[in-house]
Amino acid sequence: MAQIPSSRTNGSGAQMRVFGLHVYGNFYECANTELLKSPEELEKVVLEAAREGGMTVLDIKSWKIGEGVSVVAIILESHITVHTWPEYRFATVDVYSCGGHTNPHRAFEVLAEALKPARVEKGVAERHLE
Repeated sequence: MAQIPSSRTNGSGAQMRVFGLHVYGNFYECANTELLKSPEELEKVVLEAAREGGMTVLDIKSWKIGEGVSVVAIILESHITVHTWPEYRFATVDVYSCGGHTNPHRAFEVLAEALKPARVEKGVAERHLE
């Protein structure tokens, strides 16, 4: 990956080599239903999320699948994905970055601001070796 892993201590005092941060979640009752249906517009939002998160986009692809959309952005630091189900006003989001200079939380927020969910379930995972 693009960055050398950082080190930190886990809860038991053991050294860990952190490789990346994965911010992921579910967006429920999205108010922006038109965005849930538009590959072109959702690509623009993903590009903005990457920019706001300090990430370098290498490629982006989108597909219209039924009413929904899937967008996959390959970033130098890893990836951003969004999958939508407009008929349920629902989307899933993954932002994974191995770059210490990036802010995957901010990228996730940009996506939430655009899709306007009434409720968000958010998870965070550090990818590391102990």
